[in-house]
Amino acid sequence: MNNYFIILASGQSKRFNSAKPKQFIKYKNKALFEHSIDKAVNSKLFKKIILVTNDKKQIKNIYPKNVIIINGGKERSDSSLKGLKYIKKYKPNNVLIHDAARPNFSIKLLKKLIISLKKNKASVPIIHSKDSIKYKVKNQLFNLKRDNSFLTQTPQAFKFKDIYELSIKQNNKIQDEATLFIENNLDIKFIKGEITNYKITFKEDIKSTKTYFGIGFDIHRLVKKKKLYLGGMRIPFHSGLKGHSDGDVILHAIIDSILGAIRKKDIGSLFPDNKNKFKNIRSPNMLKPVLVILDKNNFYINNLDINLICEQPKVSKYRKQIITSLSHLLKLDKDLINLKGKTVEKLGLIGKEKAIACEVIVSICKHD
Repeated sequence: MNNYFIILASGQSKRFNSAKPKQFIKYKNKALFEHSIDKAVNSKLFKKIILVTNDKKQIKNIYPKNVIIINGGKERSDSSLKGLKYIKKYKPNNVLIHDAARPNFSIKLLKKLIISLKKNKASVPIIHSKDSIKYKVKNQLFNLKRDNSFLTQTPQAFKFKDIYELSIKQNNKIQDEATLFIENNLDIKFIKGEITNYKITFKEDIKSTKTYFGIGFDIHRLVKKKKLYLGGMRIPFHSGLKGHSDGDVILHAIIDSILGAIRKKDIGSLFPDNKNKFKNIRSPNMLKPVLVILDKNNFYINNLDINLICEQPKVSKYRKQIITSLSHLLKLDKDLINLKGKTVEKLGLIGKEKAIACEVIVSICKHD
C-alpha cells in the first residue's frame, strides 16, 4: 500500500456566498472537509492524507498521525501542486486528489479507483448528464449529444510520477487534474461515478434534512470484583456492573436510543444475551456495527442528552472524560453531547448503591 490522498480545501467559495469558506461550514455535524478526512482514514488505503488549506485557524480537531495539514496556494492548481510536492519525498506510487466540496463519496469508490490504477496511469469517476447541454460560441448556440457528454468527479486517481511531471510543467489554471491528461493527449480510464457524490457549490446544495428521535434506557446491578465501564471508559470504583457484556449502561442506552430512532428494534435483537460469542464483549464493539448501520442508511447523529442515574460514583468527577470518550467513539463534537448526573434520593436499588441506570434521548438526521 503506497497510496496517498490529497484533499484540496483552499478555495474562497465565492459562489457559495458566505462569510465563511464552504469547506469549513457544518455539514452533517462536521466541517465539510472532515468528511473526506474521515472516509480516507476509515478506508485504511492511504499512508498519508494531506489536507491543503489556507486557513489552519479554522481547524480545531485532532486527527490521526497520518493526516498532515499544509498551506495551500492561490489557485486550485497551485494547491494541488503543493500537495504533490509535499508527498514527493515519500516516493508514492499512487495519489488520489479530491475536492473537499464533495463530502458524499464512498469508500467503495476509493477502492475502485485504486484497483483501476493497476492497469492505468489515470482513473477518473464520471456520471452522465441527465440534462440537455448546450454551448455557446460568440452569439451562436450549439447542442451537445448527451450520449457523448459526461460530468467528471473527484477523487481522481493517478500514478504519482505522471501527474507530478504534468503538474510541474503546466502554466494554465485548470479545473481538475484530468484536464492535464486530456490536454497532453494521454489516456484516462473513466469509471462509473456516484450520483450522491455531487459538489457543494451553492447554499442550495446543502439539502434539507429530516429529524428522528429515539429513547434508550438500561440498568444493571453493581457487583464486587468487576471493572466499572461508563461511556466506554474505565471508572475507578469498588464495584462493576453485572451483565452478559461489560455492563456499560451509557453505551447500551445510546445504542438502544439510536436503534429506536431508526426503527431497528433494540440492543437485544443485535446482541442476544444467550449467545456465548457476546459474553464479556466490550460495549464499544457493540456500538461499532450500529454506527455502520447509521452510515449505510445516510443517517447521522445530531445530538445526545444523557441522564446517568446513580448515587455513586459522582458523575461530576468524570463528566468531561466520559464526554471525551463518547465524542471519540461516536465521531461527534463534544458540544453535541450532554451528560447529567441524577440521584434517586436513596430510593430503591439505585438509592442503596446496588445498581446504576441510564436514559438517553438522541436526535438523528437524514438527508433527503
